[in-house]
Amino acid sequence: MVRITEDLLRQRAEHNNCELFSLEEISLEYIDKLCRDLKILYLQNNLIPKIENVSKLKKLEYLNLALNNIERIENLEGCEELQKLDLTANFIGELSSIEILKHNIHLKELFLVGNPCTEFEGYREFVVATLHQLKSLDSKEIERSERIRALQNYRQVEKQIREQEQVYLLKRAREKEEALKRIQEKQEKKKEKQREPKPGFDRRWYTDINNTIPDPLEDKENHQQKETEKEYQEWNIDKEDEEDKAFWEEPTPYTPESRLEAHRYLEEKRRVKENIRGQKVKEESPKTLVTAEGKVLNMNEPKLHFFLQDDEENNQFILDLAVYRYLDSSLIDVDVQPTYIRVMVKGKPFQLVLPAEVKPDSSSAKRSQTTGHLVISMPKAQEIIMANQKVRTLVKPSNSNKSQTNVKREQVEKLEVDPSKYSFPDVANIIQEKERIGQGPIRLQQQKVIDTKPSCIDFEDNQDVPPLI
Repeated sequence: MVRITEDLLRQRAEHNNCELFSLEEISLEYIDKLCRDLKILYLQNNLIPKIENVSKLKKLEYLNLALNNIERIENLEGCEELQKLDLTANFIGELSSIEILKHNIHLKELFLVGNPCTEFEGYREFVVATLHQLKSLDSKEIERSERIRALQNYRQVEKQIREQEQVYLLKRAREKEEALKRIQEKQEKKKEKQREPKPGFDRRWYTDINNTIPDPLEDKENHQQKETEKEYQEWNIDKEDEEDKAFWEEPTPYTPESRLEAHRYLEEKRRVKENIRGQKVKEESPKTLVTAEGKVLNMNEPKLHFFLQDDEENNQFILDLAVYRYLDSSLIDVDVQPTYIRVMVKGKPFQLVLPAEVKPDSSSAKRSQTTGHLVISMPKAQEIIMANQKVRTLVKPSNSNKSQTNVKREQVEKLEVDPSKYSFPDVANIIQEKERIGQGPIRLQQQKVIDTKPSCIDFEDNQDVPPLI
């Protein structure tokens, strides 16, 4: 069974940038041609005015059309396996249209709660007598005795139902006319409201072409004009709140037109809020990606998960950016610079400063078909020599085997120096430190007293002989 999931809806909403909260239109055409084995179909709460394009679903077992604007039952003859039909809270007033369900011989459950036809006198008896295959109506089981009584009074009940249908159809015609008049009146009021000038502005501009000297009160007038516009905005918000309250408190008939009117009102309110939000975004100053001093800033405005990998083996950086899975690639713009990378996702910048300089011309960007991630490979600008890099060298042929020449062997490059082959002098004690005897500019030490006593008894001091150095 294929379900209409969130992912499927996002795929079908590519024209709306895969966003569902603001989706206004989605096309599920050819559902009766492409999904022939469909068994369950949920179409509730979609303002559908008519049952159509399901007649070729031969294997359909459950059809949910609750909370729509359907006024009669039709185009279900081809659903041969239909067992359950939910039409809760619609506008079915032609109760006789249920006779078309006689062809659905497997129909067991029918829900018509919340439809105008349920207020008809003899409603349940007419449905029970018309559809013999039903086992339950509006979640209440049909007993055998109830069916017998309904069949006995069928002629009389059918006549009552036909008369009430005619009254209802006349009422619906009047409701349609009133709804059309009400829509025209609101459109005229809306046009008049648009023609009304803003408070404090008479919709005329005055310009003195001969005055080229700036007015010293210009700044003051601009300030007053801004205050007037602010007051008008606050007044407009209060007025909108009053209009909103009056709209929901106004009594309206329970008709398809009133439901559509409420839907249009909500959509218009939503558009106004989006326009105000868009104007605020435009008024905001642009994001600063590079400062005036030339410093590049890191930024992740689209709030995407990312992972930057330093691939030392291939001497490159790899950025894995978790872009939205169903986002069109035309909405992504990649700009690789020597020191940073910038990715624009739907106009929102993702900017990252790189740890080292890269080659923009040799960089490449790829998109994953399964996850939608954006993978960017950026080769480094500087080559790095690995310590464990293997170098191939030529070995000279040996005398024992001269026939084998140019034999290549792999050797590991040594980075250390062999101390056995090279000797260095010890330069630590080349110059001996002389004892300081106070010969410097400041005499802090006493001079050493030289002992002139003879070292032995036979020593004679001859003053004519100079002392030994």
